[in-house]
Amino acid sequence: MREVEQSIDKAWRELCAEYRTFNEHELAGLVLDDPTAFDWRVVDGALDRLACPECGDRLGAGPLGCAKCDLANGFRFAAREVDRPNVPPGNEHAIRVASAVARTRHRYSPRARCGYELALPELLAGELPTTSEAQHFKALINKLTDDRLEELITVADLQRKDLV
Repeated sequence: MREVEQSIDKAWRELCAEYRTFNEHELAGLVLDDPTAFDWRVVDGALDRLACPECGDRLGAGPLGCAKCDLANGFRFAAREVDRPNVPPGNEHAIRVASAVARTRHRYSPRARCGYELALPELLAGELPTTSEAQHFKALINKLTDDRLEELITVADLQRKDLV
C-alpha cells in the first residue's frame, strides 16, 4: 500500500503545484466537482483532504450507508485512468479498484478484500491475471472462511493445502 499511497500523494502534489492559487481544501472541492476531468489518483487525493459532513470520516471512507461517503466513493470510479506504458490493457483499472478496496476495507466483503489485496503487488509490478487465473483464485478464496482469508499474505498462500 505504501507505493499506492505515494503515487496518490505525488499526483496530488503535482496538481497543487499546477493550481497554486487554490488552497488544498478549495482544490479538492474543484476536483470533486468534476472527477471525470482528473486522474483517479488525484481524485483519491482530493477525497483524502476532505471530511464527510455526515459521519466526519475521510470523505468516501465512512461507513457503508453514509450517503455522502457512498456518493463520494463513487467519484473515484468516475475519474480517468490511463494505463501505464508496457503494462497490459486494464492493469490501471485493476490497480484503481484494488487500491480503493484496500484503502477502504470496511466498505467491501472479506472475499473482495482478500482477492484485491492479494493481487495488488502483482498489479503494481505490471502484471494482470488472465480471466481463468482470476476465476481460479476466486474459487479458492470462496472455499475459505473469513478468518482464513485474513491469514493470506500472497497469492501463493492460496495454493496451500492446509487452508481449507
